[in-house]
Amino acid sequence: MRSSDARSRHGELLLAALLDGMEAGLCAFDREGVVTHWNAEASRILGWSAAEAVGRPGLGGWAARPADAKEIEERLLAAMDGPGRQVNEFALVTKDGRRVLVRTQSAAVADADGRPAGLYCAFSEVHAQIGLERSIALGEALFADAPWAVVVIDADLRPVQANDEAARLLRADRGDVLGRPLGDLLGQGVEELENALQYVLAEGAPTAVTDLWVVPSGDTEGGRRCWRSGFVRLGSPLGEEPAPLGVGWLFSDVTAGRTAEKEGVQARFRSQQLHRADRAAAECESALEAAALHLDFALAGFADHALIDVLDDAGRLVRLAATPDREPGPAEPGPGGGIPVGYPQGHPAPQAVKRLGTVRAAFGAREAGGAAGSAGASAGTGTGTAGTGAGTGAEADAWAAARRWPAGTVHGLCSVLRSRGRTVGAVTFLRGAGRRRFDRADAAYAEDVAARIAMALDLAEQAGER
Repeated sequence: MRSSDARSRHGELLLAALLDGMEAGLCAFDREGVVTHWNAEASRILGWSAAEAVGRPGLGGWAARPADAKEIEERLLAAMDGPGRQVNEFALVTKDGRRVLVRTQSAAVADADGRPAGLYCAFSEVHAQIGLERSIALGEALFADAPWAVVVIDADLRPVQANDEAARLLRADRGDVLGRPLGDLLGQGVEELENALQYVLAEGAPTAVTDLWVVPSGDTEGGRRCWRSGFVRLGSPLGEEPAPLGVGWLFSDVTAGRTAEKEGVQARFRSQQLHRADRAAAECESALEAAALHLDFALAGFADHALIDVLDDAGRLVRLAATPDREPGPAEPGPGGGIPVGYPQGHPAPQAVKRLGTVRAAFGAREAGGAAGSAGASAGTGTGTAGTGAGTGAEADAWAAARRWPAGTVHGLCSVLRSRGRTVGAVTFLRGAGRRRFDRADAAYAEDVAARIAMALDLAEQAGER
């Protein structure tokens, strides 16, 4: 008997501990509606202690207003005779007289013979319940209909949940994204992303969004994408101190906008450079000096070196001016003497003169026509394997030397110089291995510069300066 009594006492203590540990208020009633149980959360919500609540007949006069008590008790006790659980919302009264709207779930409690012996009622404040439901609904919506990409990443920096938009931007199926290292999903930009995630896990979410430039591994085109990213740290609300469960990563592709912004800044800068060059050239006493000045202004942020070649009476290109090979500086006069440069057949400079347009060249690639209105692609003259910078530095230097360009050159752009319907020569802009290839926008800018240089050279010829 002593052992049985001890087990019974232990069971009662365990039940009391479970009831008091619940995150919802709980009270129980017997068949006559007398309160038999009242847990700690019920005391917290309404202010009435268990000693004050247990033994009271119903809720009227203390936890419910007399005018509401009868309806509340009838709806609660109806759960003893109905199937399953019943959900209701009631306005109860706290010990200090405030009214609290609660949502209840009630169900019958059966005796040993299966007959209703009473009921239990679990309840919580409606605003707290609505907040929980709203949080759940928000989470489900983010992973279903959100226009932003959403990925949940665990503390080991592996995705554990992703929506359709995230899978689309990562160029993978949703199932293939989950559980994989970020290095398998991104060909470039993974280090920057991991640094951001580790910062969020350690310090919390940053105060502003950030732009990450990445290349998804599944992107066959290999183009860099700009993802505007925001991060939130996810912590468990069940611990005494929130334990980081991972990071929520929200991002969208803003490549088009960033590219347009970059191009706009570039266009404004180049327009300002042309304007500044025009004003400075207007002060030059010599037209040849003005031509060299236009060349110097064009180099800023555009190229590493530049050359001006003019046509002699025999139609051959002769070096008129060039920027220093080894270090930045103003354009210097060519060797003089009227000696042709000796460009090999198929060189971009004579090709530009022949085609009356612009020709681009890159080490390891075929040379192609430039901006709209320019001549078409010239014959292929590149060497090495496909792609910029292919091969060794010695091969790149040999490629540049064969074109009479400085060592280290891997990108070239040649534009024809024309004034008053006559071809005056060609201007060449050169870039080293640390810079990107010339594109069509670069070709258009080079043609604007070439028009000014050609005009200055034409004036110099009329003035007998050359």
